[in-house]
Amino acid sequence: MVSSPTPFRLSDQSLRRLISDAAKDTSRVFFTSHSKKRMKERKISPTQVYDCLRNGLVTEPAHTNIHGHSQCTLTRRNAGDDVRVAVALERAENGEWVVVLTVF
Repeated sequence: MVSSPTPFRLSDQSLRRLISDAAKDTSRVFFTSHSKKRMKERKISPTQVYDCLRNGLVTEPAHTNIHGHSQCTLTRRNAGDDVRVAVALERAENGEWVVVLTVF
């Protein structure tokens, strides 16, 4: 019987560091259609989201989502507003990908 490996659970700080490092290359950041819609509604720019990904603090603890990816919420004060980004980190053979799930 072959069992699938148990995913390694990341700490808040480890996940934040991996997200920050991956987000330095904006081509590794994917915005879902939902997150784009919320950004437009809330007048939050991609620049604000990138700043939050690179410099934000974890405000919702790291956990594994239903797809098996590490996820958390980051918060960063930008232009006088608190920007919160729910984000997942997908690990692939060609490196990490940051998926912006929603923005508020």
